[in-house]
Amino acid sequence: MSLSDTATRNAKPKDKPYKMPDGGGLYLYVTTTGGKLWRLDYRSNGMRKTLSFGAYPAVSLMEAREKREEARKLLAKGKDPGEEKKEQKAARLNTFEAVACRWFDTWKVGKPDSHSSKVIARLEKNVFPWIGKIPVTEITQDTIEPVLLRMSDAGKVETAHRVKACIKRIMGYAKRGHVLYGAFQDLLPSTRKKHRAAITDPVKVGELLRAIDQYQGSHVVRAALALAPLVFVRPGELRAARWADVDLERAEWRYTMSKVSQGHIVPLTRQAVEILRGIEPVTGKSEYVFAGERHGRPISNMTINRALQAMGYDTQTEMTAHGFRAMARTILDEEMGYPFDVIEHQLGHAVKDANGQAYNRTTKLRERTAMMQAWADYLDRLKKGADVIPLRTAG
Repeated sequence: MSLSDTATRNAKPKDKPYKMPDGGGLYLYVTTTGGKLWRLDYRSNGMRKTLSFGAYPAVSLMEAREKREEARKLLAKGKDPGEEKKEQKAARLNTFEAVACRWFDTWKVGKPDSHSSKVIARLEKNVFPWIGKIPVTEITQDTIEPVLLRMSDAGKVETAHRVKACIKRIMGYAKRGHVLYGAFQDLLPSTRKKHRAAITDPVKVGELLRAIDQYQGSHVVRAALALAPLVFVRPGELRAARWADVDLERAEWRYTMSKVSQGHIVPLTRQAVEILRGIEPVTGKSEYVFAGERHGRPISNMTINRALQAMGYDTQTEMTAHGFRAMARTILDEEMGYPFDVIEHQLGHAVKDANGQAYNRTTKLRERTAMMQAWADYLDRLKKGADVIPLRTAG
């Protein structure tokens, strides 16, 4: 016996749920509240099973019959239509786009809308159209490289950089959520030959800052540790800082970078000036801000790392003196949303303008000064254990 459109439409609820068969195992299940659900009873491997096709009228009689025929074809091939449906649903849930959206829903909590909206917009415009429908388990470096190169070739180098960092976070989320069962550490590998350990998780940064405040070593070393995250210069430049290059009234530190022999300016934040004024009575008569025990010499190049070790940090896997640069680079970009070129200028990296000319040391100094103060204030919030919310989101 087959159903008609009229009978389906006019089916009324009764005291108990009942079935209206259409043949071939398909029937309309009418609930006591008037709900009309399409179901198919079938047998697979000797077991009786039921498959749901949806509710009427969203799924019409004709559409329910089509779904029944599809199920019968699968059964004829020895496949269980119920299991096939589960696999299809899992595949939809585990596409790169689906996983990325779940990551975003978690990541955006506590972030300003002005920042989080830019992050999802970059993915929607530059990533999802190309790899969004690919299962995340099939995402490889070869899958992602064309996406990044497409942006880079279009002159969107900064966007490509931000998207790359975002994709790495999404893949990390996928692994933690057991979507990925294999290692993906080869995905977008770092260009550095040797990894320098660095803490980039804001909560752990707060823990490190509190540990620095409690450091029991010399006053000079504690001051160097406290200043390191605020200025994030190269370790050799920090230990060799000279009082002659520091202007506490102008709140600037001007020196020649050791690696590239180029002039550099570090805007000194309110917190940095306070640290330097605190150590000035101790080393102010010396050439070096962080004077060592040997006369006329600064602290050694291993002093900061040894201090970190004394605080309980493994310098091979957790944190190094150089790691303060990676800490600032990552959080200023990914958490606070500052422009790539402003961060790179402050790091003292080679950055060129649209005409291929290298910027001089005063370029974007106003923006860098504002960024450095916002960064220092942000670190204060982390040290106090406050909610990890950026103080400023750059445009």
